[in-house]
Amino acid sequence: MDIQTLTLLIVGASFVLYIGIAIWSRAGSTNEFYVAGGGVHPVANGMATAADWMSAASFISMAGLISFMGYDGGVYLMGWTGGYVLLALCLAPYLRKFGKFTVPDFVGDRYYSQLARTVAVVCAIFVCFTYVAGQMRGVGVVFSRFLEVDITTGVVIGMCIVFFYTVLGGMKGITYTQVAQYCVLIFAYLVPAVFISMMMTGNVLPQVGFGSSLVGTDTFLLDKLDGLSTELGFTEYTSGTKSVIDVFCITAALMVGTAGLPHVIVRFFTVPKVRDARKSAGWALLFIAILYTTAPAIASFARVNMINTINGEQMQGNDYAQAPDWIKNWERTGLIKWEDKNEDGKMFYSGDERNEMTIDRDIMVLANPEIAQLPNWVIALVAAGGIAAALSTSAGLLLVISTSVSHDLLKRNLMPDITDKKELFYARLAAGVAIVIAGYFGVNPPGFVAQVVAFAFGLAASSFFPAIIMGIFYKRMNKEGAIAGMLSGITFTAAYIIYFKFIDPAANTPANWWFGISPEGIGTLGMMLNFAVALVVNRFTAEVPADVQEMVESIRYPKGSGSAQAH
Repeated sequence: MDIQTLTLLIVGASFVLYIGIAIWSRAGSTNEFYVAGGGVHPVANGMATAADWMSAASFISMAGLISFMGYDGGVYLMGWTGGYVLLALCLAPYLRKFGKFTVPDFVGDRYYSQLARTVAVVCAIFVCFTYVAGQMRGVGVVFSRFLEVDITTGVVIGMCIVFFYTVLGGMKGITYTQVAQYCVLIFAYLVPAVFISMMMTGNVLPQVGFGSSLVGTDTFLLDKLDGLSTELGFTEYTSGTKSVIDVFCITAALMVGTAGLPHVIVRFFTVPKVRDARKSAGWALLFIAILYTTAPAIASFARVNMINTINGEQMQGNDYAQAPDWIKNWERTGLIKWEDKNEDGKMFYSGDERNEMTIDRDIMVLANPEIAQLPNWVIALVAAGGIAAALSTSAGLLLVISTSVSHDLLKRNLMPDITDKKELFYARLAAGVAIVIAGYFGVNPPGFVAQVVAFAFGLAASSFFPAIIMGIFYKRMNKEGAIAGMLSGITFTAAYIIYFKFIDPAANTPANWWFGISPEGIGTLGMMLNFAVALVVNRFTAEVPADVQEMVESIRYPKGSGSAQAH
């Protein structure tokens, strides 16, 4: 059976499963729509959190980044993994104890201010829209290749699916859909990794194969990669080119950005007790580690196979006419381009001016089974996994946007007297509008998937993280300080990213960056600015009311379950 037919069957079956779960778990109240009624089992919540967390950036783009950047790509691996540990240990139990629906809910009540709540809503929407643009782009990349449609059509198909089960099921529907999506995406990620590891190194575990010698030789995989890279004019695969300060800032921005991501934090409100929040965080970390420890191996396998294919080891004389099907297939999507510079009809891939191949790094995981000549069903399975990863995170982000508008902005601020039914209507309406806007950014993204997501983490790091961490651990932080910090942090970070990515992209070089910090890492500087401004403003403004300080003390020392409250 051909790849397109198998892809339609496997992806179609997964869509039927997701929609069926959404119908079965349809939300009937605001409590179910926002936090799934607070009754999700820790293991199920751990799977849902992992699916929510492992977006298209993790599934599709991270291994591609490592494959092309080598050592430098490790910052994404370290930052995202370390960030989840920070979130699980330092924030999740305390926020669950507080017992509110959303991060703006926490900010508004902790800082006893409607203005603080509104600022948090704006920050949440800004962060989520930036993040969801990367997910929609991922959906478009998958569909453009495997369903042979253009990226715009692929994004529209993804929008329709997400709209259906987000609007219908809310958090309740999303949670159980994400459990299924985790199972699909992790199976799809591991199967080709295991196959290729056995073919190239003889080891069934990719994590072991990554550090092993190639079959039939005494050459280690990474030594082979270093040799290929230097021969072709690239930097050694195991050597870095980024400055120490930029590596530190990108890693830190991804870590603290993770701890400030509203769509991940809200997952800890869906379990019955504080103890369950801790348990679900542990399960999620285990489920996440399975994929994250496999990504470097996939990146290395794909890089070796790709170079060998294009530069002649697996085809005769680099002749374009003899190019394997995967190159021709991806060329039709526009994500691979060949420019015959010397007009000899032969392909050449290198890291200098001789290079004739332009390869989008977002295709590496999806193309990996084709490059390794695995069976068609494995290729189709990977497509289903990529779509599951992108859709699961998109749903979580869109739910945050809808609840921020309906619950935090309308119910808790502008329209306090609306009924639950009316609030639910506005939540679904907001989700619908958000999906349309997200689809636009999916068609017109500001960068490749993981890069767009990194910007979202920087924005979260510079806005939410200081407000949350001081809200929990510094009871004397007042509303004026928190508001000033959030506004200054996110404004500075957004301005820096917008300038280098949109206003003057030609200036986006290390020579022009402040202190050598790239737009992907500037969130760390924005976070420091947030802390500094908040502490200075706090010093010269009114003290925090005594009852709020007592409330913070109760958060710090959780003794009860703290059920989620709508008001």
